[in-house]
Amino acid sequence: MRRNISGSSPYEPVIGFSRAVRVGDAVHVSGTGPVGADLADPATQTRHILEIIRGALEQAGARLEDVVRTRMYLTRADDWEAVGRAHGEFFGSIRPAATMVVVAALLQPTWHVETEADAVIGAAPEKD
Repeated sequence: MRRNISGSSPYEPVIGFSRAVRVGDAVHVSGTGPVGADLADPATQTRHILEIIRGALEQAGARLEDVVRTRMYLTRADDWEAVGRAHGEFFGSIRPAATMVVVAALLQPTWHVETEADAVIGAAPEKD
């Protein structure tokens, strides 16, 4: 069964998307921009985005520990380390498969990063 999770993005009704979609135990979180932290530095934008993603996952019944894949879209290659370190603050011990791609632009010109996430409920890493 499919469950759409709405967020607070003003773009959801315009574009016609959900913040996240849960199908069975899989949760797919849409590309998430730093709405509300539009003018912040890349690391702060990344942290803000990951908090939005955390909230969407929780609404879907998942946790950050269930994330198996992330995709980060950067507007400047030079920001990779700041974005990567902020990503590591959330996922350092979870270690999902991750991709970082440099793109020409994002929806808002002040955004440095946008991130997607996929989770599988119950996929949290085993404790060592």
